[in-house]
Amino acid sequence: MDDLFAPSDVSWTPVSPKLAAVRRVTSAILCGVTAIAGLLAFGLMLSWLYAGLWVLLVAAGFAWSWTLIGRNQRSWKYAEREDELLVSHGIMFRQLVVVPYGRMQFVDVAAGPLERSYGIATVELHTATPATDAKIPGLHPDEASRLRDRLSALGQAQAWGL
Repeated sequence: MDDLFAPSDVSWTPVSPKLAAVRRVTSAILCGVTAIAGLLAFGLMLSWLYAGLWVLLVAAGFAWSWTLIGRNQRSWKYAEREDELLVSHGIMFRQLVVVPYGRMQFVDVAAGPLERSYGIATVELHTATPATDAKIPGLHPDEASRLRDRLSALGQAQAWGL
């Protein structure tokens, strides 16, 4: 599926498929805790039949989230242009964020414990206007560091008018 508003003349770089794995593990943990809490609450207060129905509902929600997580991961991509960075993501509601290098204030690389165990990181771009902040999740740590260094250097050069 092509983007109707994203430029086609740029070379898009997708994020790692490990992003979907991290999000699926997070979803599994959340659904597991929700299922256990609901099982105990419904089972002890109402009926074990309601508890079983609750577990089935949570399992259906997890199956649905499994599919959506994969689709969402495949929608994330970014492109480096001469004067700006493009970040595109979303399935139903597409979003294209264009961050001019001269507007960047600082670039962060973040990785939580689960992301580190899967070998991925997130690059976060901060600008003066929060509406143009962007993040690129699911990058290999080496690529995230390279991107951070390149964006910082380009941001300084653009800000100084070099």
